[in-house]
Amino acid sequence: MLRSLIAIMFSTLFLTLSVSLAVVAIVQFTQAFGSEGALISGLVKSINTAVISLATFELGIGISKEYSADGGGCMFQAVRRSITRFVAVVCIALVLEGLIMVIKYSQLEMAGNLYYPVAIVISASVLLLALGGFLRLTQGEQKTAA
Repeated sequence: MLRSLIAIMFSTLFLTLSVSLAVVAIVQFTQAFGSEGALISGLVKSINTAVISLATFELGIGISKEYSADGGGCMFQAVRRSITRFVAVVCIALVLEGLIMVIKYSQLEMAGNLYYPVAIVISASVLLLALGGFLRLTQGEQKTAA
């Protein structure tokens, strides 16, 4: 009882946060067209916010599905799908953040500060490799669960 109540609370929190971030992304997108010099950076910023909103939405849906009381379907496959979707969205957000930083530093002619965006892209690559390892290691579990 308490477990499902807390799951509903966190799921609602993440879904509300996701909707709020989606609204912020729409505002950033419309403001990007209003500003004269910052069109590209405004568009990239709005896309980045939208991807973070999507990741938050996936987290809220994953919590809702994982702790739902009906227990329909195989729990293992649902968790595996949720983790895959969430990590994929986080990887996309990390790569976009790295690209934003590369664009910003190249516009400001600060090529010496590219260590941070390179580290972000490398961490996204490591996270994607870890996801591949997770999917490979749990492949046999999926066959036995089916």
